[in-house]
Amino acid sequence: MTFPGGTSVSRLSVYSGSACADGLEGGTPHLHTASTEAYVVVGGHGALQTLDAGGLREIELNAGSTVWFTPGTIHRAVNRGGLEVVVVMSNAGLPEAGDAVMTFPPEIVADPERYRQAATLPASGPTAGPDVEAAVERRRDLAVEGFLRLADGGPEALRDFYDSAVALVRPKVARWRAIWESTVAQETRRTAGVLDALESGDGAHLLRSALMESPPHERWGMCGHLRAHDVAHPIVHTPDPS
Repeated sequence: MTFPGGTSVSRLSVYSGSACADGLEGGTPHLHTASTEAYVVVGGHGALQTLDAGGLREIELNAGSTVWFTPGTIHRAVNRGGLEVVVVMSNAGLPEAGDAVMTFPPEIVADPERYRQAATLPASGPTAGPDVEAAVERRRDLAVEGFLRLADGGPEALRDFYDSAVALVRPKVARWRAIWESTVAQETRRTAGVLDALESGDGAHLLRSALMESPPHERWGMCGHLRAHDVAHPIVHTPDPS
């Protein structure tokens, strides 16, 4: 069983210490093509910059802030002092399988091979050295360059970016559908079955209750250092009664 609702959860420390071309510190602007993302701010302060068909906006983030944004919302986390966020993503597995598209300049986003080269980081781990850190900064700065161009380019530039984003992810959709069927759709069907059983007075599913755990693993994310959880392969602490 996946995390409740077929979602995924991770802890995010938004990048700091190196300013972008516009003087701001923070993460790599990007959008998700199929998934909704939520920020629950647990420490520090900063802002969320977003760009969509309604234009550019910024919302302040402080401990206790909760915001979420739907597919197509280009977002950029700005760190103004120790910004720490719990990230909840819909469609567990899809974001990890390439649902995100970074806002590189249009000539890169329109070319799958150039996009792949710009997006890929060297092999890394929790103790990764300066080569990976430098690559993370280069990737972020390139996406910020494209983000600023999109903000100045108006609706036509945004539509062109959306078209390029769809073209990039289209070959992945068959795999995504299989992931979705085994997580979100399966959880929905399971809940429907439970409701049917309860309506008929059957509580047998309560005997199959379980406790699960997913320890964190660290990695370099688009917006900051991530402590992510593999919600698709949890440790099951409760023995199967069968």
